[in-house]
Amino acid sequence: MPPWRRGSRAEGVRPARLRPLDFAAVRAEFDVPTDFPAEVLAEADRVAADPPLPEHDATDLPLVTIDPPGARDLDQAMHLARTDGGYRVSYAIADVGAFVPLGSAIDAEARRRGQTVYCPDGRTPLHPPQLSEGAASLLPGELRPAALWTIDLDAEGEVTAVDLRRARVRSRAQLDYASVGADVPPELELLPEIGRLLQARARDRGAIELGTPSQEVEAGPDGGWTVVFRGQSDVEDWNAQISLLTGRCAARLMLDGGVGVLRTLPPADPGAIAALRRLAPGWASTGRTAPPPARSSPGWTPRSPGMPPSSTPRRRCCAARPTPPSTAPRRPSRGTAASAGPTPTSPRRCAGWSTGSAPRSAWPWPPAGSPRRSCGRRCPSCPR
Repeated sequence: MPPWRRGSRAEGVRPARLRPLDFAAVRAEFDVPTDFPAEVLAEADRVAADPPLPEHDATDLPLVTIDPPGARDLDQAMHLARTDGGYRVSYAIADVGAFVPLGSAIDAEARRRGQTVYCPDGRTPLHPPQLSEGAASLLPGELRPAALWTIDLDAEGEVTAVDLRRARVRSRAQLDYASVGADVPPELELLPEIGRLLQARARDRGAIELGTPSQEVEAGPDGGWTVVFRGQSDVEDWNAQISLLTGRCAARLMLDGGVGVLRTLPPADPGAIAALRRLAPGWASTGRTAPPPARSSPGWTPRSPGMPPSSTPRRRCCAARPTPPSTAPRRPSRGTAASAGPTPTSPRRCAGWSTGSAPRSAWPWPPAGSPRRSCGRRCPSCPR
């Protein structure tokens, strides 16, 4: 497993070093708000001192949170249980809206900010810290208002029943991804089982998980900043599946009720589909209009990244990009004469192309009937 998949810096590879940046200047350039007005902080103190609690009591649920180490804005907690016919997912989402009266000073400031803005040297929160990291956060041992989802699944991971209500909850523990990955607590012993089921159902729906690493900017010892790559752990993937499950149930409730705002994606551009089919003749020959379910070949798992990060050594022979249509004369290869005429639009990838950690395609390469051509260079890994 490449080091960046384990969430660490690649051994033997110098991380990309950036020039020292003044993120305060970046925030000022984009008019990111800084301090909260005094009247907003005063109102937050008043609301936090007497938090509104729903009538429904769900404090008997042994909920736990999973977040990065040291996090204080805990907005989701879960409990997983087995039922006679499948599973029950209890998912509590911090009810921050209960602390923000419509038209209040906190509401006006939140609308002005729009979202929490994250920078390498800190974050600019949407709500005052007294709420986001205090009275509204699902901190362990504290009584909190929440939107409580109860989702029943069958043995195959399909949704059979959904219930949503405001409730008072109390989290039992604050966990992080690394600790859960090393030793799964009793409250989450079903997380691997349910997480894998949900991943399988997602593949059945044609969902695609590229598994690319996240890029994070960290402070260096010399006062500068360093870009590092971090791959997601299994626990993060399973936790994300629980969150996606809740989001799908919420979307279904809104669609059935004809209320709410849903974010959707427009249909793909026909030109993009045509380009994709030129790059994937095997897929195009099936006549599919949507991506096929994920398939794997020996030595590759669906979580493998589609491409290693730029800091991971790669061996590449020829450009993998397709050659755009052109009527200009082609640049002659070494030892060949120039020839005029349109440039083929089929992919230009040498048969010797390889990469140490990229997954092998489920479709044969090169596609049947496509011409092979050399790039004209003698790459170290290429016999041509």
